[in-house]
Amino acid sequence: MINFNLPNRLTLSRIAIVPVIVGLLMFPGRWSCLVAGVLFVVGGVTDLMDGRLARQNNQITNLGKFLDPLADKILVNSALIMLVGNGWVPGWAAIIIICRDIMVMGLRAIAADEGMVIAADAYGKLKTVLQIVALVPLIIHYDLLGIPAHSLGMIVLYISLALTVFSGYNYFATFYRTWRGRSPE
Repeated sequence: MINFNLPNRLTLSRIAIVPVIVGLLMFPGRWSCLVAGVLFVVGGVTDLMDGRLARQNNQITNLGKFLDPLADKILVNSALIMLVGNGWVPGWAAIIIICRDIMVMGLRAIAADEGMVIAADAYGKLKTVLQIVALVPLIIHYDLLGIPAHSLGMIVLYISLALTVFSGYNYFATFYRTWRGRSPE
């Protein structure tokens, strides 16, 4: 039976706001971008809350384990694609982020098939936080209270790109060490 507890509902809400954010970014203007940015922050907050609530209330479910990283990728990658489409983020940066996500998901699938678990590590979690922090001002795009939102977002995005590459490498290195350390069957 599928468990729609509060943490899972928060995760599903993160997925549900993505079409609204995409729709707002299809018609970029000062107000539509500001609303999209606020909704993106709401999505980021649900990412922090769902896992914490699940652990605190002993509500960790297989559905949550599946949906949480999927919701993160849908939120971040959808925003990135829209920002590339608007000409606000270079395509190569989005390609690095999206390809790394696909590669790590594939690696985890292979590991699971081999009976191994490659859990999210601190670098992967920090990478997600930095990407969200970078994307908020990039989505807002226009100067806000005299702060050049786009420039600020690009600086954080470049930092997150370095961490994206490093954390991807770290997942593969962990997989290799785990796989190599296994005894032959």
